[in-house]
Order: sequence, then structure tokens, then C-alpha cells
Amino acid sequence: MELYDTEEQQVEAIKDWWKENGKAVIFGAVLGLGGLFGWRYYQDSVTAAQEAASESYTQAVQQLAQQGAGAESGVQAFIDANKETEYATLAALQLAKVQVEAGNLDEAVAQLEWAKSSTQDPALSVVIDYRLARIKAEQGEFDAAIAQLANINDQTWAGRVAELKGDILLRKGDEQGAYAAYEEAQQLDSTSQTLQLKLDDLAK
Repeated sequence: MELYDTEEQQVEAIKDWWKENGKAVIFGAVLGLGGLFGWRYYQDSVTAAQEAASESYTQAVQQLAQQGAGAESGVQAFIDANKETEYATLAALQLAKVQVEAGNLDEAVAQLEWAKSSTQDPALSVVIDYRLARIKAEQGEFDAAIAQLANINDQTWAGRVAELKGDILLRKGDEQGAYAAYEEAQQLDSTSQTLQLKLDDLAK
């Protein structure tokens, strides 16, 4: 660094440096502040959008609880308007449940298949596969139901998956396969309270 003998020389040196670099400094400061405020605005916008989606989701779920299938169009409108969020996936699961209760199994399957394709949450994906398997079994599509269960690789679900597979095989008429699946569920420490009864019934 150069040394200056007098304050006047220092001032002159600063003036000269500012002439050469002042515009760049101002431009950099403007960009920096603009980026900072822009980022804060973006973050605030994202937060506001998430809060709005959360509130709308709560309202949609409340409508389902109060009106059942009568709220279907309103909930579907919420799903369509929020397709990029997990709130839409959750709403689709709730709507599918109501559709099952109303006996509209095809509509429930369509809703769950959409949810499966849209979610980024592995935990939700497992729940969706399990529910799809149950509905397909109700529709008599036993092989499709078992194939749906095969998508579930989460070991914490292994006992429940094996037991449901047993239920499906039993409905299909495969008692031997059902018994094997129930035994597997038992070995996997299934918490089902009816599993032993199912094994006992098949052992008779």
C-alpha cells in the first residue's frame, strides 16, 4: 500500500480512486441490495402462498367432514388449484376416503393414482399404495391389488403388507397362500389384533 505524506495527498488519492471505481461500487451495492430485498420478497411470497394453501386445505377438509361426498366439487377445485403442493395430495387422499365410503370405488382409485403420481413424499406414497391395494381387492382385482402391495418397500409396513396380502389371497380362494402370508406377518411382529384369529380359522 502506498504511503501519503499529507492529508491532502490522501484526499486526492481517494478522489482519484473513487473516479475510477465509484460507479462499480454503486452498481455492486445496488445489485446486492436488490438481490437481498428480492430474496426477502420471494421468501415472503412463498410463505404467504403456503399459509394460504394451508388455510384452504383446512377449509376443504372441514367441508368433507361436514358434507361428505357433497363437498366433492369444492375439494376437487382446491386440488386443481394447488396441484404443485402436498396439500393437494393430502386433500386427494381425504376425498378418496369419502368416495370409498360412498361406494364410488373407481373415482377413489383415480384420485389415489393421481396422488401417487404427484407426491414427492415417500411416506405418503406408501399410504397411497396400501389404500389402492385395499380398494382394488374390493373391486375383485386381486392380482392388481397384490401387485400394488409389491410397490411398498418400507420395512416398517412389512407386517401390515403381509397381512393384507393374506386377506387378498383368502378372498381369491388361495387358503394356503393366505396362511403363509399371515405367518409371515406374525414373524414380522405385526401388531394386528385379529391376525391370530385368522391363522386359527385357516388351521381348522
